[in-house]
Amino acid sequence: MDFAFDARTEELRARLLAFMDEYVYPAEAVAQEQRAALASPWDTPAVVEELKAEARRQGLWNLFLPDAEHGAGLTNLQYAPLAEITGRSPQLAPTATNCAAPDTGNMEVLAQFGDERQKKQWLEPLLAGEIRSAFAMTEPEVASSDATNITTRIERASDGTDEYVITGRKWYISGAMNPDCKIFIVMGKTDPGGPDIRRQQSMVLVPRDTPGVTVERAMRVFGYEDHYHGGHAEVVFDHARVPVSHLIGEEGGGFAIAQARLGPGRIHHCMRLIGMAERAIELMCRRAVSRTAFGRALGQQGVVQNWIADARVTVEQLRLLVLKTAWLMDTVGNRGAHTEIQAIKIATPRAVVDIIDRAVQLYGAGGVSQDFPLAELYAGARTLMIADGPDEVHQRSLARRELKKYL
Repeated sequence: MDFAFDARTEELRARLLAFMDEYVYPAEAVAQEQRAALASPWDTPAVVEELKAEARRQGLWNLFLPDAEHGAGLTNLQYAPLAEITGRSPQLAPTATNCAAPDTGNMEVLAQFGDERQKKQWLEPLLAGEIRSAFAMTEPEVASSDATNITTRIERASDGTDEYVITGRKWYISGAMNPDCKIFIVMGKTDPGGPDIRRQQSMVLVPRDTPGVTVERAMRVFGYEDHYHGGHAEVVFDHARVPVSHLIGEEGGGFAIAQARLGPGRIHHCMRLIGMAERAIELMCRRAVSRTAFGRALGQQGVVQNWIADARVTVEQLRLLVLKTAWLMDTVGNRGAHTEIQAIKIATPRAVVDIIDRAVQLYGAGGVSQDFPLAELYAGARTLMIADGPDEVHQRSLARRELKKYL
């Protein structure tokens, strides 16, 4: 395993770091001011569109997509350090570079499983950053940590038309509050009584303006509405009808597509989490050398030194594990890297939550305020202990794989 960055990665890192310093960090306060003046809190601040235009001009665009035809053509190992950099400003940088979830996963699904018409209608405007999208899987009435529980129905129309009828309720549908969100990828059951519980589900494309689709409310995350992410909505599908041609892949293929989508999504989250941890460490160190308590700088207090040292050790460990996982995904595929993908999904969010929590403690009242990014970083990192499968599901699967060796 050689984790040294190649020439292309080094060149992109240098350009991206300069872009962050020159454009993204200064835009954080500007975006906050502009959002306060918007007619709707879900509208996009003008500075975000300016960042997108600049990133595209500089070639810092669609870096996540390994498909050279549609994306930057980078491997996971090449993209990892770039995603870490954007994670330092998770509200702005991923969106600015068109590398923000859930659009990234949806673009991967369309690139891998969509037909030519679907790519033309939805993938191309997503790649261009002209529209946003949402992925509708989680449901409020069932334990969605087990995707086979999904109750949303995707049924063939009984009136002879070549259409599907979609009925169900979803929630925490990321991006759905954004007025630029034009398309949902909806997971539901086309064969609820089928003998194979992993062949009961399918995915269909549902335009937002389809009759019967209602975005009912925004869901908060630790009190945050997550405007930059496009919010997290509760969405009702009440006999919404779409052509059968909106099916992605084949009937019964939804579960497999979801697994293909979540593999890269999980490692992307972990890459960005490391960037969030690095931002927290930087903020800790700046606070430690600039504040005095009990006659000494905070950085001279033993407990603060321990926090900073432990945080550095933890980040270095996490980075190596994430890079190993990226390397395995590139060399043996997502299935071959399954254990490592689960390992980073378990280890990274909980460790980063702890680092950010120490930073919050160091900032005192400021740490929980809107004047510093720590509280919002904490909310985002803590949520990732649930999103894309809660820790306990990954622990269960990982333990079974380990135990199988001894049975």
